[in-house]
Amino acid sequence: MKEFSYEEVEAATGGFAAKNLVGKGSHGSVYKARLRRGGGRTAVVAVKRPSHKQGEAKLANEIAVLSAAPLHPGVVAFLGVVVAARSGAAAAADEEGAKRVVPLLVMEYVPNGSLHDLLHRAPRPPPWPRRVEIALDVARAVQALHAAAPRVIIHRDVKAANVLLGRDGRARLSDFSLAVRVAATAPKEENEDDEGSAGPAPAGTIGYLDPCYTEPGRLGPESDVFSFGVVLLELVSGRKVMDVNSCPSSIVAWAAPLIAAGRAREVLDGRVAAPPTARAEAAVARVLALAARCVSESVERRPDMAEVVSELHDALESAGWRRHDGPRGYARGVVERVRSRVASWGQRVRRSKRVRATKIECTEHSHSDSGVALDREVSPTPCALPLHCIQTTTSNEPTGGSKSNQILVSKAI
Repeated sequence: MKEFSYEEVEAATGGFAAKNLVGKGSHGSVYKARLRRGGGRTAVVAVKRPSHKQGEAKLANEIAVLSAAPLHPGVVAFLGVVVAARSGAAAAADEEGAKRVVPLLVMEYVPNGSLHDLLHRAPRPPPWPRRVEIALDVARAVQALHAAAPRVIIHRDVKAANVLLGRDGRARLSDFSLAVRVAATAPKEENEDDEGSAGPAPAGTIGYLDPCYTEPGRLGPESDVFSFGVVLLELVSGRKVMDVNSCPSSIVAWAAPLIAAGRAREVLDGRVAAPPTARAEAAVARVLALAARCVSESVERRPDMAEVVSELHDALESAGWRRHDGPRGYARGVVERVRSRVASWGQRVRRSKRVRATKIECTEHSHSDSGVALDREVSPTPCALPLHCIQTTTSNEPTGGSKSNQILVSKAI
């Protein structure tokens, strides 16, 4: 774990200037910073600073969890830490007179906002393929956390606002302030945490919080599965998770009965056109069915994240949606599609030319014109036609109809 100096980070954020503030939550604020690297280069990073004493504890927990988390492209990258005095550069003393330091978290800067912003604030809502891609990215990240060894990481706050969108087109799971590490094989009641032998008190965000997670001993990976299911419903419907202007206000209470009643189309985001093909519609329906299982009131009916990843991957593939990450990847995808279509068109034209040419079957002294494919009547011609006497004209139309490909035979003089 790399340690940065407080002075270095303070200068990189412009003294934690308001213009560099990119996010603010209940426990702290996130600033954009430019840190100098080797060779005189600078790197853009994000610096998280707690806003109060409770936030300090949450940030310390986040640093501990991220330090133990597996490296994964779907998890925001942890770059290092800063040990700073609470009041800034000057040391602050607690009630006992001892110096108390406040950690700062340095992490990857993800520039394109959050999934919450994309769904509820962006002028143009994302298309269906993009929504499934984001869901798959997040699912893979949560699966990696649940597969961590020797202690499983449970995020406890999987929600759209904690899904950040990178420049490369991929989504990243962030904010591990509520995350906990539990034994991978021990029963839930035996899981221990620094906050007590029974585990941490239930925590999360209203609307995403698992209703079965009502006491410390009931914490498990399935709580993240429930929260992820809520994100899936939010992705497909475009509806806010808690909407006081709707009845019911909860997205789960609204969507789950509609899905169970076979009225899944009523859940689809009305701001975008319905899936254009039967395969695409089936893929979105598959995602909704998966979401319904994830938010099931019965913990036993919820899939694990490995099954969730498999289902989402299969849905993406079955719809024929191929991923092209980032602006460059998207451009490459467009070029590849155009190149493929041009090559296909060229093959059809060449095939059409070959077919037309074989229709010229001249027989010496033949008085029949049935062996010549023409657009007009011609007199019988000698059998061996010189190559320069056969002229092929091809229009720019991609199809090989009679008007677009013509073979004209002229009599040799």
